Formats: sequence, structure tokens, C-alpha cells
Amino acid sequence: MDVNKPNLFQIIRYPGVILLAPMLALAPLSATAETGDTMIAIDRMTPGSPPAGFSFARTGQGRAGEWIVTSDTTSPTGKAIEQTSTDRTDYRFPLAIHESLSATDIDVEVRFKAVAGKTDQAGGIAVRLQDADNYYVARANALEDNVRFYRVVKGRREQLAGANLKVTPNEWHTLGLRAEGDCFTVSFDGRKLFSATDKTFARAGGVALWTKSDSVTRFDQVKMTVLP
Repeated sequence: MDVNKPNLFQIIRYPGVILLAPMLALAPLSATAETGDTMIAIDRMTPGSPPAGFSFARTGQGRAGEWIVTSDTTSPTGKAIEQTSTDRTDYRFPLAIHESLSATDIDVEVRFKAVAGKTDQAGGIAVRLQDADNYYVARANALEDNVRFYRVVKGRREQLAGANLKVTPNEWHTLGLRAEGDCFTVSFDGRKLFSATDKTFARAGGVALWTKSDSVTRFDQVKMTVLP
């Protein structure tokens, strides 16, 4: 279940890669992207390897996330990005951060599928990510049957808006988050759910895939549109 608690940090290790979570995103996200669409080329990624073009971090406690490209015959490309770690630490939020995009006003849409999880079955999108502790996130949860929008400030989540609706596990759903000025709009399966306003993070930041606790979640068709 979702309970707000303070966060801790740790070093995140992948083969040939060592990332210090609090420092993540400061260097690779220094440039703001030009207006236009970016579609993550999951079809070109190698199954069994971490997704190319992403860095990895974690908000909260527990183990680092384990992100990998997996085969999935239900995806149009036959592949998906999956968070596979089943660490059941409640206040634990693995992040896969796209390395080459930083924006203030952006529209992000992603398909996700909640595959497994006893504590949570959640998938989300983070925008205006300053580091592993500071960002906005929209997420859907198949155990709780709801969609929520949070700001994360110094590792602590604060809910800004939400809606209760059916989120079916083991089925693909579309989650959208549009950030424009101080207005944020969240959509689910092509339908606008709600909007919220907030001025906490007004400058450009990164975009990340997000999960919670022991959620085993797959993502495909990640589309990011930088707004004029």
C-alpha cells in the first residue's frame, strides 16, 4: 500500500556501470530537448540486457531496481522494458531514466502491463525529474485499482490528485502525463482522468519509467513529445 516515508540512497550497480542515486540526472540532463516527438526504440534493444539509453536510480529504501529488456509476444515489437526485482520494501520506487531528454513542458504516453507483485502492482511516468528524490509522477496500481499523481520532494511523496478505476493486471494499459506550465493532466487508456496545478518544479528535468515495491511491470511504446 502507499504510505509516505522519507527516503534513503544507495549505489546502484549493473555490469560495467556504477551509479550514485543522489547525483543521477544532473550531468546527462543538462540540455533541454528541442520541440518534437521522441519514441523509445525498444525494438532495437537486446533481450536480456538493461535497456540502452537509460540510467537507473531508486527513491526510498530497499534494493535497487533490476531493469531488463524482455521478449513479449503481446507487444507490437515483441519486446518490452521490465522491472524484475521483487523486493517487497514498501517505500521503494525504482526509476529507469531516459538519458538524452530534459524538458519543462512535455507530453509523455506509455503502455504498461502489471505482471506480478504481492505488495504492489504499479507502473508510472516521472517528469521534470531533478534527481532520484525530486520529480512529479503519475502512476496506476492494479492492486488498488486507482491512478494517482504525486510530487516527490526530497524523497517524500505528496498526493496532488487521483481517481479510482479498474486497472486490470496482465493487460496492457496506456498511461499519459502532460506537463505544461503549472498544469498537469493525467490520462488512462486514452481518457482524461484529472488535472492538477503545482509550482514546485518549474524548470526542465528528466523523464523516467517508475515502479513501486515488488511490482514486476513491463513498459512498451514510450512516446515523449516536447511541447513548444
